[in-house]
Amino acid sequence: MNDLLSSGHEPTDYDASSIEVLEGLEPVRKRPGMYIGGTDERALHHLVAEVLDNSMDEAVAGHATRIEVELHEDYAVTIRDNGRGIPVDPHPKFPDKSALEVILCTLHAGGKFSGKAYETSGGLHGVGASVVNALSDSMIVQVARNKQLFEQRFSRGLPLGPVEELGPTQNRRGTTVTFHADAEIFGAHRFKPARLFNSIRSKAYLFSGVEIRWKSAISDGETPQEATFHFPGGLSDYLRETLGAATTYADNPFAGTVDFKEKFGEPGKVEWAINWTPSRDGFIQSYCNTVPTPEGGTHVAGFWAAILKGIKAYGELSNTKKAAQITREDLTSGGCALVSCFIAEPAFVGQTKDRLSTEAAAKMTEGAVRDHFDNWLAADTKSAGAILDFLVLRAEERLRRRQEKETARKSATKKLRLPGKLTDCTSKDRIGTELFIVEGDSAGGSGKGARDRKTQALLPLKGKILNVLGAASSKLGTNAEISDLCEALGCGMGTKFNLDDLRYEKIIIMTDADVDGAHIAALLMTFFFTQMRPMIDAGHLYLACPPLFRLTQGAKRVYCLTEEEKNDWLEKGLGGKGKIDVSRFKGLGEMDAKDLKETTMDPTTRKLIRVSIDEDIPGETGDLVERLMGKKPELRFQYIQENAKFVEELDV
Repeated sequence: MNDLLSSGHEPTDYDASSIEVLEGLEPVRKRPGMYIGGTDERALHHLVAEVLDNSMDEAVAGHATRIEVELHEDYAVTIRDNGRGIPVDPHPKFPDKSALEVILCTLHAGGKFSGKAYETSGGLHGVGASVVNALSDSMIVQVARNKQLFEQRFSRGLPLGPVEELGPTQNRRGTTVTFHADAEIFGAHRFKPARLFNSIRSKAYLFSGVEIRWKSAISDGETPQEATFHFPGGLSDYLRETLGAATTYADNPFAGTVDFKEKFGEPGKVEWAINWTPSRDGFIQSYCNTVPTPEGGTHVAGFWAAILKGIKAYGELSNTKKAAQITREDLTSGGCALVSCFIAEPAFVGQTKDRLSTEAAAKMTEGAVRDHFDNWLAADTKSAGAILDFLVLRAEERLRRRQEKETARKSATKKLRLPGKLTDCTSKDRIGTELFIVEGDSAGGSGKGARDRKTQALLPLKGKILNVLGAASSKLGTNAEISDLCEALGCGMGTKFNLDDLRYEKIIIMTDADVDGAHIAALLMTFFFTQMRPMIDAGHLYLACPPLFRLTQGAKRVYCLTEEEKNDWLEKGLGGKGKIDVSRFKGLGEMDAKDLKETTMDPTTRKLIRVSIDEDIPGETGDLVERLMGKKPELRFQYIQENAKFVEELDV
């Protein structure tokens, strides 16, 4: 291992007393999904992100300048930094344990709760390092601190011995973590060089002061086995590389950085870069404390609010009356944006931090970006005029499509008014409408009683639809179920698909919570992936989450999605009186309208899963769909062998 040179900061304010303890570690191995979102390939790669975030926090706090990530032949991963090093002295509350052991073996323990050791951090919950430890069959941590080298080894969340002092080290400082993911948890899943490479590179863009070195002993034939990332231009560099040679409406992107402390008196900052292009669909990639937030959140809402208000104000100043029609939808259609904020004590939705929920982030981001955007538009009138003209054009196209859609909806509704088929909603506007695709007439009957007539439509399908990967293209047009589906959606399929013609904002697959229901959902998702892919990319496709069980105890009633959840409630009780009655729903048709509405259809109480495509490695999703749903059963069998886990009981 290479020695890491000091960055000039002394570890004066980060010691064992900085580490706070909230609760124990036991639940992690039992339910890893609660902490890293599952046990699939995405969750496996999230382990690297958790450890890397800790090193990034050291860099953002000014204590580290370099991070190294190495993938070994046995698929172990090493992450080392030249930061202050995790404290190894005895913890004040646990004098017989080092702070290092407390951090790695206790669920909520870390130096980031009070804000004294870190102003902003990506690893906030004190769970990251300990969760990685719990889900690794081997973890070795080396700490170079105060010119001494220390080491402690762990396995599956337990220490294999105390901290050992390995001797003096003059020119090295920081923390080195090497871990090997536990096959008992993740099965046959392995780290993929391309996926790690892409996520590590994006981290380097997010903090211009850090250098990240990548090394891999495993070659996939495409990903470099060694690389160094350092981007002084930050997000501007990132956006230029992403857009490549695409034509843009501004010669240089609107980009900047604002320190929240200087403007609002709060710790943190926001950095952004945005440009508009006619060459590709718009996108936004957002981050908080270097952690990706793929579902956006309050910082993204604040950013778009600033851009929208700024462009409307510029339109008013330039006497462009149609600028008042511009909406956020028009901004995002061709707007390519990157937003990265750093704030103290952010709140996220879920441990995997997919969406930021801190309210203050919206106000601070909007205030920071708005002033700069107004000045940027005024200083570059050529770019401002081109962007305004483009956005006005998008707004006019959107309004024209809406008018056509209202006409199309009326005519399509007449054509589709067939027994047992589409039960349409009454709204003339696509925004806010939903189409539920259900199994058979019995589920359709329950759905009719549970739906909101204004915004929710129902389309019952009889049996399992055609597997489009195993069928000739000529069969697609003649299959009754596929024909009904296409006619209801109104947007065509394959080469004739047009997203603008989609008649509903959300398409929700609502099948029974059993094997047959899962198969029908898989067939539908395969159809949408192969024939209507832009609909998925635009975020219109969802899965409903109907419950398996209803538990009743007196006046108390609880719905459970899984057997495990049911058993938990039976163990702790519902808080009512008397015996707990357990009802199992064998299908949506057995649920009365009240149950179905409350659990699955009412937007205020239901849970939906948005179907998305992970594009960290291009083509991987298509390969997996072909493997599972294609004509070759041997590929399906091979996948099952590679990914099946032993279970004590099968419920089929």
